[in-house]
Amino acid sequence: MVTFEDFKKVEFKIATIKEVEEHPNADRLYVIKLDVGGESLKQVVAGVRAFYTKEQLIGKQVIVADNLQPAMLRGVESNGMILAAKDDVGFTVLTVDKQVKNGTLVT
Repeated sequence: MVTFEDFKKVEFKIATIKEVEEHPNADRLYVIKLDVGGESLKQVVAGVRAFYTKEQLIGKQVIVADNLQPAMLRGVESNGMILAAKDDVGFTVLTVDKQVKNGTLVT
């Protein structure tokens, strides 16, 4: 079980997907650049390539775990995680139902 105090340490923010490229070393991964409200774009690696084209992702506002430790995924650094849901019917990245300012905290 995760304590509430531990859960509160994760910063979930709204971000807009600005760029999407195929991962150079993995067929199932994209390298995604996100606008999280800062001066520069944040890079994440996400296993969504089987479910979305690049064009379907660009412009989507998503929810991202913003303050995770960087991780190397097949040789490419990932600095966060896009939240998604998968069940026996399909897969979806979690989005918002109306436009929200990038960097807004999810509470």
